[in-house]
Amino acid sequence: MTTPQRVEADLGWALGQVTRAHIKTAEQVLSGLPGGPRGYQVLAAANEGTPTQLALARKLGVDRTVMTYLLDELVGAGLVERRPDPADRRARQIHLTEPGRARLCDLERRLREVEEHLLAPLAAAERDQLRALLARLATTVQVEGNLCQVAEDITRA
Repeated sequence: MTTPQRVEADLGWALGQVTRAHIKTAEQVLSGLPGGPRGYQVLAAANEGTPTQLALARKLGVDRTVMTYLLDELVGAGLVERRPDPADRRARQIHLTEPGRARLCDLERRLREVEEHLLAPLAAAERDQLRALLARLATTVQVEGNLCQVAEDITRA
């Protein structure tokens, strides 16, 4: 039998609790944005450079077809625009418009406020450390590669 202390020490349980709380508050902040949380991810990723539509889909783990519809909505809202890629006429680069930049800044500020509320039980230094550690994990974990193989090996053992 699992005791409450053991459940609360479980990584999956803790990540699930925090993730569900974050998703709930983020969805409220992003409710008026085309595509909701995915739309926000597109704006944030496009703000980091001028990715092609395909590179953006790969980076965010979004199917190409879904990305097309999502970008159609964001273009329709005047938040991004597609421009021909000078290196490849078949490809389209995604650029934020001025209203898109302003909307992204507002959303980032509002998301940061709800994140600070979510992380309020932690000291400021702990919040920064948690963000840094999660960012490191998120950029190095290989869900479709080595990690899945490890899980299969453990299951077989």
